[in-house]
Amino acid sequence: MALIGTRPIPSLDSLDLPHFCINLSTRLVLPTALPLLWKSGYLFRKRSSSSKVKCSLSRQTVSPLESQDNVNMRDSLEEEFSHAMKFDISDFNILDRVSTGLGGRVDEAIFEATVKNAHSPLYNTRVVLRQLTSVQAQRRGKRAIQVLKKLARRRLMYHSYSMQVHGYVCPPTTNSDDGSFTLVHGYHGSFSLRHWLQQSDWFPTLEATLALDEESVRKVGDDTVGGPAVSRQLRLTRILMRDLLIGVNYLHSHGLAHTELRLENVHISPIDRHVKVGILGNAADFYENSPNNSTQDSNKHRRQMMIAFDIRCVGFIMAKMVLQELMDPLIFSKFKAFLTEGNDSSCLREFLLRTLNKNSTSGNAGLQILDRNWGAGWNLLTLLLASKPSDRVRCLDALRHPFLCGPRWRVDPSMDIVRWSLGSTAVRIAEEYIYGQQQRTRLAHFIELMEMLNPHSKPKNWLELLPGKWRLLYCTGRHIGLTLRQPPARVLIGDACLTVSKGPKSNSPLSFGSDINFSIIIGQEWPHDKAGVTGRLQVRSFFRLTTGKRLYLKQEKTTNNFFSATPNAEGSVFEKLSGKRWRKALPFKESPSSLPVVKLVSNDVEVSVSLSQPLSENVKIAQNVVQEVMTQVPPEMFDLSKLVCGTYLDSRLLIIRGVNGSALFFTRSLV
Repeated sequence: MALIGTRPIPSLDSLDLPHFCINLSTRLVLPTALPLLWKSGYLFRKRSSSSKVKCSLSRQTVSPLESQDNVNMRDSLEEEFSHAMKFDISDFNILDRVSTGLGGRVDEAIFEATVKNAHSPLYNTRVVLRQLTSVQAQRRGKRAIQVLKKLARRRLMYHSYSMQVHGYVCPPTTNSDDGSFTLVHGYHGSFSLRHWLQQSDWFPTLEATLALDEESVRKVGDDTVGGPAVSRQLRLTRILMRDLLIGVNYLHSHGLAHTELRLENVHISPIDRHVKVGILGNAADFYENSPNNSTQDSNKHRRQMMIAFDIRCVGFIMAKMVLQELMDPLIFSKFKAFLTEGNDSSCLREFLLRTLNKNSTSGNAGLQILDRNWGAGWNLLTLLLASKPSDRVRCLDALRHPFLCGPRWRVDPSMDIVRWSLGSTAVRIAEEYIYGQQQRTRLAHFIELMEMLNPHSKPKNWLELLPGKWRLLYCTGRHIGLTLRQPPARVLIGDACLTVSKGPKSNSPLSFGSDINFSIIIGQEWPHDKAGVTGRLQVRSFFRLTTGKRLYLKQEKTTNNFFSATPNAEGSVFEKLSGKRWRKALPFKESPSSLPVVKLVSNDVEVSVSLSQPLSENVKIAQNVVQEVMTQVPPEMFDLSKLVCGTYLDSRLLIIRGVNGSALFFTRSLV
């Protein structure tokens, strides 16, 4: 922000001065010269919208009654703010520049200054004078001083994690038509977090500014400095997010909600290397002073909603800090609209991969950071941005989250995080699309583990979570492609989705629809040119959900030395679950002989095929195309009656078993 004017000149009887021009752009610009204007020892503000302002220093005659009112107003102000420091404008040396990151609102004028009063405890300290002109702005400034009373008990925490408000400039006793209130607060660096993130080289610059050493990284459970760029950015994100959450929790523990947590209001001090939340001018109290029981209930709801609002703002800050693409207003508007529409935040990864046109996380540091530690970053982002306020995580729980704890800190994960980690790892392996024997075995292990920890085994839970669109990620059955054979028709399979919808009545069966998109590749250059005729195969059927059990048959040990092409995933899973590592996570002590599942009972199946343009009049070609789609797609997606039971379901992942025992692994798709 820049404030432009002219410098004071020796002749002060009558001046023609250009009006102030306030640059409120969020773009990062260099600090601009800030000349100062004075009137009777006080700061000027803009009088009109004309190109010049006529300023005169001739004093007007003040009536005794008006003078007495000014004195009374000043005395009442001093009594109300007795806990804050009182300054005179003569106590400061006003600097001729203002840092860009201190940009305020339209009704604020910003000045940087140093305290020159030798008797002041802030002598020779750089401060910021924030002149507030409108009634709303003055209310924010006075509220920031009032909040100091609540935070006085733990002033050290306040100084470490909040922008320090020192006091106010005492207004003149003489009559003045200025009508403004000047707040004096600390100077914590020239850039806000928004201005840091808008720099192309923000990460190495901020890392060098904070001068991170082994002591600073040890505070987040790490013992190393340097390393790959992704590891360093993750370490810096942990440091900044922990500081931000500690500061917000400090406010919440004192019955206050910030209500204005944005990138512009967050500063990083290079002196103590702490994140400072902005001025608490809009801080709101959790409780209203009333002894009524009804009011107590409303206060509880009010507190929950205020905390949830602050947590959501912290989630947006974390998202922009990790994913630089969200600094683009257009992409962030799509991101915010996705959450505002009530979509489940656990599907953010699927949504962002499609929005950013990424098939995988390779080459994107932000996506790799969130994918690390078994997708812990996505889990924390899900908890911070949950659609229901009651589902959002509290600050203390977020500080204990694995994403914000380094490798030296032992974290006892909850069952929800264990399930999330297993599912995220299985998704990452499926995205690699290198289905060798090792990958297939690992995926089978993870799918079996997820089925063991299924959080929803009753049909009524499935009726709530199952409806929606699910994209097929992997199938433990056969995989037949185009590489090692000559098919009668070359077909490239796109997305295969399973859409589940409820009926008009509560007892109506669920409608299952399998949608398979494919392309028919024409010509001899198909390895290089994948363009062709697009098609769509649709299968419809109706299902009823009932309770059922999946039996685990214990096989006897044999001396067979032949290698089995199909790995015994169940046996290896039972062997792993019997170890100490999984003993605490499982809800049962011994390997079960059966697990509850949701049985799927189907009706008739309807199949339809559509093409973007006709291939020819030969029916044989169309039959070859359908046969090739059936060859490459799991048979359960073509014949829905072969789906027999659901073994795992949460808000983002689904596992359904077929009649031949193969598992179909789905992720919820919202695009």
